[in-house]
Amino acid sequence: MSLKLNDIGFYTLSNERSKLIHKNLERCEMIVTSFCNFKCPYCRGVESYSEDCQGHIDLNNAKFVLNNWINGGLKNIRFSGGEPTLYPHILNLVEMAKLGGINRIAISSNGSLPKEKYLSLLESGVNDFSISLDACCAENADKMAGRKGYFQTVIDNIEWLSKETYVTVGIVLTSETENTVVEVVNFAHDLGVSDIRIITSAQYNGALSKLENISKNILDSHPILKYRVNNLLNGKSVRGISDSDSAKCFLVRDDSVVAGKWHFPCVIHMREGGKPIGIVSENMMEERVNWSNNHDTHSDSICRNNCLDCLVDYNNACQFEANK
Repeated sequence: MSLKLNDIGFYTLSNERSKLIHKNLERCEMIVTSFCNFKCPYCRGVESYSEDCQGHIDLNNAKFVLNNWINGGLKNIRFSGGEPTLYPHILNLVEMAKLGGINRIAISSNGSLPKEKYLSLLESGVNDFSISLDACCAENADKMAGRKGYFQTVIDNIEWLSKETYVTVGIVLTSETENTVVEVVNFAHDLGVSDIRIITSAQYNGALSKLENISKNILDSHPILKYRVNNLLNGKSVRGISDSDSAKCFLVRDDSVVAGKWHFPCVIHMREGGKPIGIVSENMMEERVNWSNNHDTHSDSICRNNCLDCLVDYNNACQFEANK
């Protein structure tokens, strides 16, 4: 295996993790709300598998899930949505995660809330902010957000938070905006972010223009960006599993995604309308291992068409270890 997972830039993906395979919970994600103050045209939101996935997650259910994860030795957690900062009990969950000894506590946000909201999250224990930045000018940003007037607030929050903790920005490119990728990357770099994630929307998943014009200095400053740009320049798409890739999802064994009362294979599977593995219970991790053992990702159209490059590489690394 030539690829070093540690070089990809995602701190939850490592060669060490690929050798352990579900001995401890590595990373879990909780969808705390389906509500959002943006209407991004590409967003899949929280697919309505059932009414339980809509609105705010019940606080008692959220605490039950979080407590089980903590007891399972969880290392990294992400709260997302919707817009998770709109969840009324988000500080309670962050504080619980910190007290439970979780190393990395992440929030995925559109960055549009007042600075005081992000300061309270930071003080409560959040040490990873992932913020959407789909444009480098207000006009395009308004179109991508489906809302007007938030661009400067988002920029100010990204720039300020980047001085305080680990911040990545996610740049979603559509067929209408893919030709702006170099300008948006340059803009994000100048804000001082830790890393930059470019990704094509599920509706597009096509080529990106002029990636070769991103400077070496910027690529060397952001390992996730460098990994993905190199993949794209070498003809490897951001999304999709090829015939030569592993047909097993090992990631699901030490990872979990919960929305409402359900746990799903992954957040992409959930957003693309896939069925959950089961109902949240004390047996959920055992159910996930069984799903991993019996599920063929090559025959699952959601997995085959949408699995991200870094996750494909991780599963290939796990397969390599399993075949030793």
